[in-house]
Amino acid sequence: MSAEMSLSAWIDGVGLLAPGLPDWTHGQAVLAGREPHVPTPTVLPAPMVLPPNERRRASRVVRVALASGLAALEQAGVDPSGVAAVFAASTADGHNCHALCETLASSDQRVSPTRFHNSLHNTPAGYWSIATGAMAASQSLAAYDASFAAGLLEALVQIHATAAPCVLIAYDAEYPEPIASLRPIPDAAGIGLALSPQAGPHSVARLDIRLGDGPATMLDTPSLEALRTAIPALRCLPLLQALASGKGSELVVEYLAPLSLHVHLTPC
Repeated sequence: MSAEMSLSAWIDGVGLLAPGLPDWTHGQAVLAGREPHVPTPTVLPAPMVLPPNERRRASRVVRVALASGLAALEQAGVDPSGVAAVFAASTADGHNCHALCETLASSDQRVSPTRFHNSLHNTPAGYWSIATGAMAASQSLAAYDASFAAGLLEALVQIHATAAPCVLIAYDAEYPEPIASLRPIPDAAGIGLALSPQAGPHSVARLDIRLGDGPATMLDTPSLEALRTAIPALRCLPLLQALASGKGSELVVEYLAPLSLHVHLTPC
């Protein structure tokens, strides 16, 4: 994708779960400045869409990915079983990775196969297919702090190539110590965007993106700006703030330096 080329899609639904932002309805009010942001810990709902065995094994990244993705598709009125999905996260399951490292550092280095497969980067995509019965294609990608922008770019490329809807699910969760001191993600957060190639009855805005350069758009509220920089998935917050305002907006989302992702948002 060259800097001159742009990609577009329509946003039909949003799911949000983050510290002090328990859902998109409350998140809209906070991001639009109608309510204050109170930075409370993220509460992850039990993934009742999963069978009992998988529900017990579902990690924090699985739970936040399922909750935010399903909320976006519910708002869009879309059956998740037939929609392609892009999963974007800067990391896999930190708690499982920590447990694996503990096992490998112990005298008994036998790794549980269940724990191993739950540590993989595409584990949330697998649980998504179990929960929804989805048979459509899915992608799981990571680009460190640029993972949200990489996921958005991938989702719009897929929509351009297939002329079919796609759901973007970007999420992250914390590591335990000692890894947390090197990768200090403070809490779990997820964003779901139900995207479509054309406007429909649930569309709330048109999204146009292109590659460029320049610094990322920042947030005026200190606690929200702290979240934007602390949790990679929440690099999306300026986009969500523009969506909550209901006004046409130009903004920049952090991508792989020296590139950035320029976003034009047009409310429907």
